[in-house]
Amino acid sequence: MLGVVVVGVGRAGSVRIRDLQSPQHHPSPLKLIGFVSRRELGNINETKQISLQDALSSTEVDVAYICSENVGHETSIRQFLDAGKHVLVEYPMTLSLASAQELWKKAEEKGKILHEEHIELLTEEFAFVKNEVRGKKLLEGTLHFTGSPLDRERFGFLAFSGIARLSWLVSLFGELAFVSAAMEEQKENQYQKMTVNLETVDKRPLTWIEERASGLKYERRINFLFESGRLESIPPRTQGQKNIFLRDQDIFVRKLLGQMSTEDLAKEKKHSLHCLGIADEIQKYCQHLQ
Repeated sequence: MLGVVVVGVGRAGSVRIRDLQSPQHHPSPLKLIGFVSRRELGNINETKQISLQDALSSTEVDVAYICSENVGHETSIRQFLDAGKHVLVEYPMTLSLASAQELWKKAEEKGKILHEEHIELLTEEFAFVKNEVRGKKLLEGTLHFTGSPLDRERFGFLAFSGIARLSWLVSLFGELAFVSAAMEEQKENQYQKMTVNLETVDKRPLTWIEERASGLKYERRINFLFESGRLESIPPRTQGQKNIFLRDQDIFVRKLLGQMSTEDLAKEKKHSLHCLGIADEIQKYCQHLQ
Protein backbone atom coordinates (compact mmCIF):
# COMPACT_ATOMS: atom_id res chain seq x y z
CA MET A 1 0.00 0.00 0.00
CA LEU A 2 1.09 3.54 -0.75
CA GLY A 3 0.12 6.24 1.73
CA VAL A 4 -1.40 9.41 0.25
CA VAL A 5 -1.71 12.93 1.61
CA VAL A 6 -3.98 15.48 -0.10
CA VAL A 7 -2.70 19.06 -0.06
CA GLY A 8 -5.54 21.57 -0.37
CA VAL A 9 -9.20 20.76 0.21
CA GLY A 10 -11.06 22.96 -2.23
CA ARG A 11 -13.25 21.40 -4.93
CA ALA A 12 -10.58 19.16 -6.42
CA GLY A 13 -9.06 18.19 -3.07
CA SER A 14 -12.45 17.28 -1.62
CA VAL A 15 -13.21 15.06 -4.61
CA ARG A 16 -9.79 13.41 -4.31
CA ILE A 17 -10.44 12.65 -0.62
CA ARG A 18 -13.86 11.22 -1.49
CA ASP A 19 -12.41 8.99 -4.21
CA LEU A 20 -9.62 7.73 -1.97
CA GLN A 21 -12.17 6.85 0.72
CA SER A 22 -14.67 5.19 -1.63
CA PRO A 23 -14.65 1.45 -2.35
CA GLN A 24 -12.91 0.93 -5.69
CA HIS A 25 -14.09 -1.26 -8.54
CA HIS A 26 -10.49 -2.44 -8.83
CA PRO A 27 -8.22 -2.98 -5.83
CA SER A 28 -6.17 0.18 -5.29
CA PRO A 29 -2.69 0.37 -3.78
CA LEU A 30 -3.50 3.83 -2.40
CA LYS A 31 -4.38 4.51 1.23
CA LEU A 32 -5.40 7.97 2.44
CA ILE A 33 -3.24 9.03 5.39
CA GLY A 34 -4.44 12.60 5.87
CA PHE A 35 -4.79 16.05 4.36
CA VAL A 36 -2.95 19.37 4.60
CA SER A 37 -4.73 22.72 4.65
CA ARG A 38 -3.95 26.31 5.64
CA ARG A 39 -7.30 26.32 7.43
CA GLU A 40 -7.89 24.52 10.71
CA LEU A 41 -10.46 21.92 9.68
CA GLY A 42 -9.91 19.08 12.12
CA ASN A 43 -11.11 15.87 10.50
CA ILE A 44 -12.94 15.37 7.19
CA ASN A 45 -14.98 12.16 7.10
CA GLU A 46 -12.66 10.61 9.67
CA THR A 47 -9.56 11.67 7.73
CA LYS A 48 -7.21 13.64 9.95
CA GLN A 49 -5.59 16.96 9.18
CA ILE A 50 -1.81 16.90 9.44
CA SER A 51 0.83 19.59 9.15
CA LEU A 52 2.83 20.11 5.98
CA GLN A 53 6.03 19.25 7.82
CA ASP A 54 4.57 15.99 9.10
CA ALA A 55 3.39 15.11 5.58
CA LEU A 56 6.88 15.74 4.20
CA SER A 57 8.71 13.80 6.89
CA SER A 58 6.29 10.91 7.49
CA THR A 59 7.47 7.49 6.36
CA GLU A 60 3.78 6.57 6.01
CA VAL A 61 3.34 9.09 3.18
CA ASP A 62 4.55 7.90 -0.23
CA VAL A 63 2.37 10.09 -2.46
CA ALA A 64 1.17 13.71 -2.43
CA TYR A 65 -1.89 14.99 -4.29
CA ILE A 66 -1.38 18.74 -4.89
CA CYS A 67 -4.83 20.31 -5.07
CA SER A 68 -4.03 23.81 -3.81
CA GLU A 69 -4.38 27.07 -5.76
CA ASN A 70 -2.31 27.22 -8.94
CA VAL A 71 0.23 29.69 -7.59
CA GLY A 72 1.32 27.19 -4.93
CA HIS A 73 1.77 24.14 -7.17
CA GLU A 74 5.43 24.65 -8.02
CA THR A 75 6.60 25.01 -4.42
CA SER A 76 4.55 22.03 -3.23
CA ILE A 77 5.77 19.75 -6.02
CA ARG A 78 9.38 20.66 -5.26
CA GLN A 79 8.94 20.08 -1.52
CA PHE A 80 7.40 16.63 -1.94
CA LEU A 81 9.83 15.49 -4.63
CA ASP A 82 12.72 16.59 -2.42
CA ALA A 83 11.12 14.56 0.39
CA GLY A 84 11.11 11.47 -1.85
CA LYS A 85 7.37 11.35 -2.57
CA HIS A 86 5.50 10.68 -5.81
CA VAL A 87 3.31 13.62 -6.89
CA LEU A 88 -0.05 14.04 -8.58
CA VAL A 89 -0.84 17.70 -9.30
CA GLU A 90 -3.92 19.38 -10.70
CA TYR A 91 -3.32 21.40 -13.90
CA PRO A 92 -1.49 23.61 -14.53
CA MET A 93 1.60 22.00 -13.01
CA THR A 94 3.34 25.37 -12.80
CA LEU A 95 2.93 28.93 -14.05
CA SER A 96 6.02 28.87 -16.28
CA LEU A 97 7.63 26.47 -18.71
CA ALA A 98 11.08 26.75 -17.13
CA SER A 99 9.87 25.67 -13.69
CA ALA A 100 7.93 22.76 -15.19
CA GLN A 101 11.04 21.54 -17.02
CA GLU A 102 13.04 21.79 -13.79
CA LEU A 103 10.46 19.76 -11.85
CA TRP A 104 10.24 17.03 -14.51
CA LYS A 105 14.04 16.74 -14.35
CA LYS A 106 13.95 16.58 -10.55
CA ALA A 107 11.31 13.82 -10.61
CA GLU A 108 13.40 11.79 -13.04
CA GLU A 109 16.53 12.26 -10.93
CA LYS A 110 14.63 11.18 -7.81
CA GLY A 111 13.06 8.21 -9.59
CA LYS A 112 9.57 9.46 -8.70
CA ILE A 113 6.34 9.76 -10.67
CA LEU A 114 5.22 13.32 -11.43
CA HIS A 115 1.70 13.28 -12.87
CA GLU A 116 -0.18 16.36 -14.08
CA GLU A 117 -3.89 15.59 -14.28
CA HIS A 118 -5.74 16.31 -17.49
CA ILE A 119 -9.37 15.64 -16.63
CA GLU A 120 -10.39 17.88 -19.56
CA LEU A 121 -9.35 15.03 -21.87
CA LEU A 122 -11.47 12.48 -19.97
CA THR A 123 -14.85 14.21 -20.36
CA GLU A 124 -17.64 12.97 -22.58
CA GLU A 125 -17.64 16.39 -24.31
CA PHE A 126 -14.04 15.95 -25.40
CA ALA A 127 -14.66 12.35 -26.48
CA PHE A 128 -17.52 13.58 -28.70
CA VAL A 129 -15.44 16.32 -30.33
CA LYS A 130 -12.42 14.03 -30.76
CA ASN A 131 -14.59 11.50 -32.58
CA GLU A 132 -16.18 14.20 -34.77
CA VAL A 133 -12.86 15.70 -35.95
CA ARG A 134 -11.09 12.37 -36.53
CA GLY A 135 -9.89 12.03 -40.11
CA LYS A 136 -11.15 15.47 -41.18
CA LYS A 137 -9.00 18.21 -42.73
CA LEU A 138 -9.26 21.43 -40.74
CA LEU A 139 -9.51 24.76 -42.56
CA GLU A 140 -9.95 27.03 -39.53
CA GLY A 141 -11.44 26.92 -36.06
CA THR A 142 -12.36 28.70 -32.85
CA LEU A 143 -12.74 27.55 -29.25
CA HIS A 144 -14.43 30.14 -27.01
CA PHE A 145 -14.68 29.54 -23.27
CA THR A 146 -16.68 31.66 -20.84
CA GLY A 147 -16.79 31.48 -17.04
CA SER A 148 -16.80 33.39 -13.78
CA PRO A 149 -13.79 35.51 -12.69
CA LEU A 150 -10.62 33.98 -11.27
CA ASP A 151 -8.17 35.82 -9.05
CA ARG A 152 -4.96 36.11 -11.06
CA GLU A 153 -2.87 36.33 -7.89
CA ARG A 154 -4.08 32.84 -6.91
CA PHE A 155 -4.71 31.12 -10.24
CA GLY A 156 -2.26 32.81 -12.62
CA PHE A 157 -2.53 34.44 -16.01
CA LEU A 158 -5.49 33.34 -18.18
CA ALA A 159 -3.30 31.27 -20.50
CA PHE A 160 -2.34 29.10 -17.51
CA SER A 161 -5.61 29.05 -15.56
CA GLY A 162 -7.40 28.17 -18.81
CA ILE A 163 -4.82 25.71 -20.09
CA ALA A 164 -7.46 22.96 -20.31
CA ARG A 165 -8.78 24.64 -23.47
CA LEU A 166 -5.30 24.76 -24.98
CA SER A 167 -4.91 21.08 -24.08
CA TRP A 168 -8.11 20.36 -26.03
CA LEU A 169 -6.81 22.10 -29.15
CA VAL A 170 -3.41 20.38 -29.03
CA SER A 171 -5.05 16.98 -28.48
CA LEU A 172 -7.45 17.55 -31.37
CA PHE A 173 -5.14 19.11 -33.95
CA GLY A 174 -1.56 18.32 -32.93
CA GLU A 175 1.24 20.63 -31.89
CA LEU A 176 0.47 24.31 -32.38
CA ALA A 177 2.50 27.45 -33.01
CA PHE A 178 1.75 30.71 -31.22
CA VAL A 179 1.11 33.64 -33.60
CA SER A 180 -0.26 36.56 -31.56
CA ALA A 181 -2.60 37.47 -28.71
CA ALA A 182 -4.70 40.32 -27.38
CA MET A 183 -5.87 40.99 -23.84
CA GLU A 184 -8.86 43.05 -22.75
CA GLU A 185 -9.35 43.78 -19.07
CA GLN A 186 -11.79 45.85 -17.00
CA LYS A 187 -10.66 45.45 -13.40
CA GLU A 188 -13.62 47.34 -11.97
CA ASN A 189 -15.98 44.80 -13.56
CA GLN A 190 -13.73 41.76 -13.02
CA TYR A 191 -13.80 41.30 -16.77
CA GLN A 192 -11.01 39.60 -18.72
CA LYS A 193 -10.90 38.46 -22.32
CA MET A 194 -7.88 36.87 -23.94
CA THR A 195 -7.87 36.18 -27.69
CA VAL A 196 -5.05 33.97 -28.96
CA ASN A 197 -4.15 33.23 -32.57
CA LEU A 198 -2.51 29.86 -33.17
CA GLU A 199 -1.51 27.77 -36.17
CA THR A 200 -1.43 24.05 -36.83
CA VAL A 201 1.67 22.48 -38.39
CA ASP A 202 0.09 22.90 -41.83
CA LYS A 203 -0.62 26.60 -41.16
CA ARG A 204 -4.34 26.31 -40.46
CA PRO A 205 -5.53 29.12 -38.13
CA LEU A 206 -7.04 28.36 -34.74
CA THR A 207 -8.41 30.99 -32.37
CA TRP A 208 -8.66 30.43 -28.62
CA ILE A 209 -10.81 32.88 -26.66
CA GLU A 210 -10.87 32.80 -22.85
CA GLU A 211 -13.46 35.18 -21.38
CA ARG A 212 -14.30 35.61 -17.71
CA ALA A 213 -16.70 37.93 -15.89
CA SER A 214 -19.37 37.88 -13.19
CA GLY A 215 -22.53 36.30 -14.54
CA LEU A 216 -20.90 34.55 -17.49
CA LYS A 217 -22.08 30.98 -17.86
CA TYR A 218 -19.50 28.18 -17.71
CA GLU A 219 -19.55 27.16 -21.34
CA ARG A 220 -17.36 26.03 -24.25
CA ARG A 221 -18.36 27.07 -27.75
CA ILE A 222 -16.67 25.61 -30.81
CA ASN A 223 -16.68 26.47 -34.49
CA PHE A 224 -14.44 24.19 -36.54
CA LEU A 225 -14.57 24.37 -40.33
CA PHE A 226 -13.40 21.31 -42.23
CA GLU A 227 -13.27 20.56 -45.94
CA SER A 228 -16.20 18.22 -45.34
CA GLY A 229 -18.35 20.61 -43.28
CA ARG A 230 -18.59 22.54 -40.03
CA LEU A 231 -18.78 21.44 -36.36
CA GLU A 232 -20.49 24.07 -34.22
CA SER A 233 -22.00 22.37 -31.18
CA ILE A 234 -21.23 20.02 -28.31
CA PRO A 235 -24.08 17.91 -26.87
CA PRO A 236 -25.09 18.83 -23.31
CA ARG A 237 -23.49 16.76 -20.57
CA THR A 238 -25.54 13.72 -19.55
CA GLN A 239 -26.18 12.48 -16.04
CA GLY A 240 -24.06 9.45 -16.83
CA GLN A 241 -20.74 11.33 -16.88
CA LYS A 242 -18.11 9.03 -15.42
CA ASN A 243 -16.02 10.16 -12.48
CA ILE A 244 -13.20 11.87 -14.32
CA PHE A 245 -11.07 12.46 -11.20
CA LEU A 246 -11.24 8.75 -10.41
CA ARG A 247 -10.31 7.92 -14.01
CA ASP A 248 -7.35 10.27 -13.72
CA GLN A 249 -6.33 8.52 -10.49
CA ASP A 250 -6.44 5.19 -12.32
CA ILE A 251 -3.95 6.56 -14.87
CA PHE A 252 -1.70 7.71 -12.01
CA VAL A 253 -1.87 4.28 -10.36
CA ARG A 254 -0.83 2.64 -13.64
CA LYS A 255 2.25 4.85 -13.61
CA LEU A 256 3.03 4.01 -9.99
CA LEU A 257 2.77 0.28 -10.77
CA GLY A 258 4.94 0.56 -13.89
CA GLN A 259 2.05 -0.39 -16.15
CA MET A 260 2.39 2.53 -18.60
CA SER A 261 4.81 2.25 -21.49
CA THR A 262 7.86 4.49 -21.79
CA GLU A 263 6.41 5.79 -25.07
CA ASP A 264 3.10 6.78 -23.47
CA LEU A 265 4.87 8.47 -20.55
CA ALA A 266 7.05 10.45 -22.95
CA LYS A 267 4.04 11.42 -25.06
CA GLU A 268 2.14 12.69 -22.00
CA LYS A 269 5.14 14.69 -20.78
CA LYS A 270 5.62 16.22 -24.24
CA HIS A 271 1.95 17.23 -24.37
CA SER A 272 2.16 18.88 -20.94
CA LEU A 273 5.33 20.83 -21.72
CA HIS A 274 4.06 21.87 -25.16
CA CYS A 275 0.89 23.37 -23.67
CA LEU A 276 2.81 25.07 -20.86
CA GLY A 277 5.27 26.44 -23.41
CA ILE A 278 2.50 28.04 -25.48
CA ALA A 279 0.90 29.47 -22.32
CA ASP A 280 4.29 30.93 -21.41
CA GLU A 281 4.62 32.56 -24.85
CA ILE A 282 1.12 34.03 -24.59
CA GLN A 283 1.77 35.54 -21.16
CA LYS A 284 5.09 37.10 -22.22
CA TYR A 285 3.53 38.50 -25.40
CA CYS A 286 0.61 40.07 -23.53
CA GLN A 287 2.92 41.50 -20.85
CA HIS A 288 5.07 43.07 -23.56
CA LEU A 289 1.97 44.78 -24.99
CA GLN A 290 1.11 46.39 -21.64
